Amino acid sequence: MYKNLAATLVAACCLSPAFSQTPEPARAPLKIGFVYVTPITDAGWVRQHEEGRKAVEAALGSKVKTTYVEDVPEGADAERVIRDLAQQGNQLIFTPSFGYMEPTLKVAKDFPDVKFESITGYKTAPNVSVANARYYEGRYLAGIAAGRMTKTNVAGYVAGFPIPEVLQGINAFTLGMRSVNPKASVRVVWLNAWFDPPRERDAAMTLFNQNADVIAFHTGSTAVMAAAQERGKMAVAYHSDMRRIAPDAQIVAVTHQWGGYYTQRARAVLDGSWKPGKVWGGVKEGMIRVGDFGSRVPAAVQAEVLARQKDIGAGRLHPFHATAAVRDNEGRVAIPAGSTLGDEQILNMNWLVEGVQGKVTR
Repeated sequence: MYKNLAATLVAACCLSPAFSQTPEPARAPLKIGFVYVTPITDAGWVRQHEEGRKAVEAALGSKVKTTYVEDVPEGADAERVIRDLAQQGNQLIFTPSFGYMEPTLKVAKDFPDVKFESITGYKTAPNVSVANARYYEGRYLAGIAAGRMTKTNVAGYVAGFPIPEVLQGINAFTLGMRSVNPKASVRVVWLNAWFDPPRERDAAMTLFNQNADVIAFHTGSTAVMAAAQERGKMAVAYHSDMRRIAPDAQIVAVTHQWGGYYTQRARAVLDGSWKPGKVWGGVKEGMIRVGDFGSRVPAAVQAEVLARQKDIGAGRLHPFHATAAVRDNEGRVAIPAGSTLGDEQILNMNWLVEGVQGKVTR
C-alpha cells in the first residue's frame, strides 16, 4: 500500500505543475541592541562588551543582526536610546551599566514583547533579566600578584563610585595583597566618575607621589595604566588586557568575558526559552579571568596566582572567608573568624577592610 501511495504522489508531482512544494520563508534575524556608557576604546569596560557583541555575531551568524549605540550617559539620555532601540524592532537589548537599570525597567514596561538584559543591575521584571560578574574574585587574585611584587608595601586604587561592586573589589584586592604580604596597605582615591581620563591620570600620579609602586583601578579608561607606564610603576589592568598601553607596567590583568553569556541569552530568545533571571558568575563560569602577566612577573608568582584561580573556580578558596576575624578599617569585626560572607552580604557591602586608607564617601 505504501509503495503504491508513494508512486501516486511521484506521478502527481510530475504531471501537475500545481503540485509543488513551496519553501518556507526565511526567518528574519533576531535584532539585538547594545547600549554603551562610554565611547568604544581599545581596552576597558565597553571594549569587553563590544567583544561580547562580536562573539554573538561569530557564534550565530545570519540568525542575528546586532547594533550598538556608544557614549550614552546614564539617566534621561539612556532612556531615550533604549526606547529608540526598542522602537527600531530590536527584540533583545543589552544595557551594560549600573545607571541604565532604572531606564531599562521604565522602557521595558512599554515594550513587554522585547527582552532586556540589565548588566550590573539588580532589579528584574517579566521581560528584564539581570547579570553581573564576581569581579572581586579577580581582584583578590590580582592582589596576590601585587602583594608579591610591591617593594614599598603601598598600593594605590583609583575608584569610580563607592557602590558595593567597587567596595568588594577594593576589599578583595587588599585581602589578596595581605594574604601574602601582611605589611601591605592600599590607598584609595574616589573620583565619583566612571570615565574621566584626565582625572584618572591625576589620581594615579597623586598615589605614586604617596609612595605607591603598584596601582589598581575601577574606572573606564586606560589612563591609569598609561600613567604607570610613564612613571615606571606597576599596574593591574582591569576589564581588558592592557599590555599594548602599558607593556612595562602591567603585571597582571583582570578581564571580563561576556561573549559566552551574551550568546547564551541570544540563543534562548531564538529558541523561545528565554526567561528573566539573575546570574552572578565568576571564575567558575568563565566570566572572570586573571592572567596576561607582564614580563617582569616571576614564574613562581604567575604559578601561584593561577593556582589560586583554580582554587576559586573549584570552590576551595573564597576571597571573603575569614580564618581569623577580619576587621574593617575602623576596627569593627566585618567577617567573624571561621565565617564566609554570603552573597547577600557581599552585594550590600558598605565598608572598607583593615589595611585600606580611605573612607566610604557618600
